[in-house]
Amino acid sequence: MRKKIIAGNWKMNMTPSQAVALCETLKPLVKDAQADVVFCVPAIDIVPVVAAVEGTDIAVGAENFYIEDKGAFTGEISAPMLVEAGVKYIIIGHSERRDIFGENDILINQKVKKAFASGLTPILCCGESLTLRKNGTYKEWIARQIAWDLTGITADQVKELVIAYEPIWAIGTGETATSEQAQEVCKLIRDIIAEMYDTDTAEKVRIQYGGSMNAANAAELLAMPDIDGGLIGGASLKPDFGVVANAANA
Repeated sequence: MRKKIIAGNWKMNMTPSQAVALCETLKPLVKDAQADVVFCVPAIDIVPVVAAVEGTDIAVGAENFYIEDKGAFTGEISAPMLVEAGVKYIIIGHSERRDIFGENDILINQKVKKAFASGLTPILCCGESLTLRKNGTYKEWIARQIAWDLTGITADQVKELVIAYEPIWAIGTGETATSEQAQEVCKLIRDIIAEMYDTDTAEKVRIQYGGSMNAANAAELLAMPDIDGGLIGGASLKPDFGVVANAANA
């Protein structure tokens, strides 16, 4: 049985003091969740958030990092820095990193490899645009993303990572894929992993849905057989996150 994982992606929100206050709000709301709970926070918030969740089961994730350990890479943050600060998870390949900052699948694959080498658990994102969805080529697109992003990654590593399906057309728009649409693609991803590796690996990898999951739709989405959690955007900044986390208890 795959344990659900509910991860909040705070994006570029919350000053350090606001981050600590949000942690204090959310901690009692998620303490009974029968899921792995992760707060993925901006780099400047990592140290205070790690301190704020100490003594709880909440893990801390980062939203980005670079593939080198150190050097002349102004503005970047390294895996060793994150690990020493107490980070456990790292979001890789989010559509905003791909679309706004030009990250391609070659770099994303390097990041997945670096995460594993550094002891970080990747939350690897994939998903299609509205155009790809409408013209019916989204399945091929997602298969190509996963094939590129997992090049050189072993089956044992894949069993440990998290894949987040995030339909780009449903991120920050208030639009949400129906539970059937989300299930279809999460099942597709599991089938792709089975073809690339084996059935055992496919059954162990955890696949999240990452397109505007919220308090109103979380229970229905999480009831789908191939949806093992959520990568939560806007709702992760509100008490609603507690509702989403506890929806995994059903």
